[in-house]
Amino acid sequence: MESIFQFFFKYRSFVFQRGEIIFSLSPTVVLAILVGIGALTFLTYSRVRGKSTRRDRIILSLMRVGIVAALVFSLARPVLVLSTSVPQKNFIGILLDDSRSMQIADGDGSRGNAVTETFASDGSLMGALSDRFLIRFFRFSSETQRMEGTAGLEFDGPRTSLPDALDRARQELSGVPLAGLVMVSDGADNSGVQLSDAIVALEASSVPVFSVGVGREEFERDIALRRVDTPRSVLKGASLVVDLTIAQRGYRGQTVELFVEDSDRIISQQEVELPPDGEAARVRVHLTAEEVGPRLFKFRVPALSGELVTQNNEQEALVIVEDRKERILYFEGEPRFEVGFLRRAVADDENLQLVVLQRTAEDKFLRLDVDGEDELAAGFPSTREELFSYRSLVLGSVEASFFTHDQLQMIAEFVGQRGGGLLLLGGPRAFAEGGYIGTPLEAVMPVVMEAPVEGRPPLSLDVALSPAGLTNAVTQLGATEEESGERWTALPNVTTWNHISRIKPGAVELITATAEGLSEPQTVLAHQRYGRGKVVVFTPQDSWLWKMNPDVPVDDPTHETFWRQMLRWLVSYVPDQLNISTERDRVARSEGVDLTASVEDDRFLGVNNSHVVAEVVDPAGGISELEMEWAVERDGEYRAGFAPATNGVYEIRVNSFSDGERTGSDTTYVQVAELDTEFYDAEMKAAPLRRMAEETGGRFYTIDDLSTLADDITFSESGTTVIEERDLWNMPIIFFAVVLLLGTEWGYRRVRGLA
Repeated sequence: MESIFQFFFKYRSFVFQRGEIIFSLSPTVVLAILVGIGALTFLTYSRVRGKSTRRDRIILSLMRVGIVAALVFSLARPVLVLSTSVPQKNFIGILLDDSRSMQIADGDGSRGNAVTETFASDGSLMGALSDRFLIRFFRFSSETQRMEGTAGLEFDGPRTSLPDALDRARQELSGVPLAGLVMVSDGADNSGVQLSDAIVALEASSVPVFSVGVGREEFERDIALRRVDTPRSVLKGASLVVDLTIAQRGYRGQTVELFVEDSDRIISQQEVELPPDGEAARVRVHLTAEEVGPRLFKFRVPALSGELVTQNNEQEALVIVEDRKERILYFEGEPRFEVGFLRRAVADDENLQLVVLQRTAEDKFLRLDVDGEDELAAGFPSTREELFSYRSLVLGSVEASFFTHDQLQMIAEFVGQRGGGLLLLGGPRAFAEGGYIGTPLEAVMPVVMEAPVEGRPPLSLDVALSPAGLTNAVTQLGATEEESGERWTALPNVTTWNHISRIKPGAVELITATAEGLSEPQTVLAHQRYGRGKVVVFTPQDSWLWKMNPDVPVDDPTHETFWRQMLRWLVSYVPDQLNISTERDRVARSEGVDLTASVEDDRFLGVNNSHVVAEVVDPAGGISELEMEWAVERDGEYRAGFAPATNGVYEIRVNSFSDGERTGSDTTYVQVAELDTEFYDAEMKAAPLRRMAEETGGRFYTIDDLSTLADDITFSESGTTVIEERDLWNMPIIFFAVVLLLGTEWGYRRVRGLA
């Protein structure tokens, strides 16, 4: 299409977009001539009679005016005014993608080979570019570096960052007349950095980007595990529900085996039916974390015949399995069976310590599983330090008036500021029936409380999982979602005093129930995030019936399984006073590892004067020590970084000290490996490449169509330029228009018998 346009109009459409058409004669004069000749023509033909009709005279007049207009256009000497780069006075930056996805062979050879051949110093393209510009080469992946020619390309970068590459090249060439940047990439950016900021900076600097797409926009046959969602850390023995996203093209309806491996040992295997072409499907895998320490789980689907890229058939996830005891405070306002059965449910769980404070009479309490005689001796905690020492809090049937206002506010801060888990159980003294409307805890709850009705009897609840409950790890009672849903439906009814049927925006309902006399389902189990922590409500008062009902077999583990999963979930992701984190848990050796530690006191307020030290243990057992520096912009945040020398799992132990005494410690792990990140979603992404070109005034190309690149950059209007005028009076389209109109006029006369 472009060649046809150039044949008729003498120059390519891109040249017209860059230029401005002007005439030697003023537009007013040209318009006056056309109007005069047009009027004379119509006047002449209007006086002609003979065999012609009025319609004939109008058509012939229009044709004659068209012929005259084409001739007047040429006689007006139109020219295309362009701003063109001065040869050898401007620079261009050529940015070449050096990431691992360039190894993909989706053409006659690999993408990398196509780049090196196209931009070879002795090639025709580089000859045309070097005749006009001074050239600076950059290679980029996760980092951007200057280089000479294409000899330094290795195509082994672990990630691609298009915005960083554009910024680095723009900044490095900011001191020279820059005609533009040539970005050569498959466009598959996986850095997480927004492209918008880089484009805005280029627009402000008037630097156009001429982007070149490499590779196919769509693979004919491919299977990809695009995403694996696993928790960062879990307690030993935890049941994991792992969600995977699998997509394919070319294998619709086929069934494949999904394997899960731990240290090259297969721990799970299941069949998966592939979704329709181009669509993604979610697959759920159930695992148990038995071995303590950093566990590298591999999820893989064997490669099928005809796959172009096989590296994206597997995903790895690093999960830290911890063997530590989590302390939970359970405060119950009255003696009831729920306490004893809940304690028995978790008695064999070595990673949970349920500390019970049960009110037996006014100002009298029963303490169970406390660590010492002083723990909870004065009843429910009255200070933040005492309450915040627990990881989670369970409140049973206890009225709001038992607490002081400060204690209620402290419980809300236990969740929002400390990041603890709060579980609110149902009962005659709970929720609205317990007077919690209008208290600080009302804002914390994920449910909407309504004023209680005096004399209303408790509800008998027939429970069932909601759609969200089918997929939540807490409510999984079977090997599959279907089995779990059936098990919940078969459980005996429980009761509640708390009529709750609405949840707040942002909350998630996991279990609902129907009950006689209710027009809408009763909320049984719901949760929401609040500040740094989570809040869960469980409205039944007698879940122990799931253990003791005559219809439940003696050896049925439903009650124990549910409460173990519930309390483990409640303490998950609860922060300590010292927490160490990394931006990624799996990095390439060339990327480096950035560490961030948050240090807080026993009131969980940031501490800025701590001495924080990180010990990095490499895979061979070598230890290096890092001093972490306070990040001034945030209270209690400290940072450091290191460059790993070898592949493997690194252990990072961090300690904080105040006045020579250790105040906190934490450990995390990072895997250093040759990542296959670049092979996921690795089709050529034309959209971001087109966007950066269009918004900066450049142009998008493919690697096979670069014949006009050097000419196009010449018209970029950036750098050192001169004004150039190109004649348009002799465009072939004018000659063809005149000939066509003359021929059409003669033919019309012949057909109408007017010749």
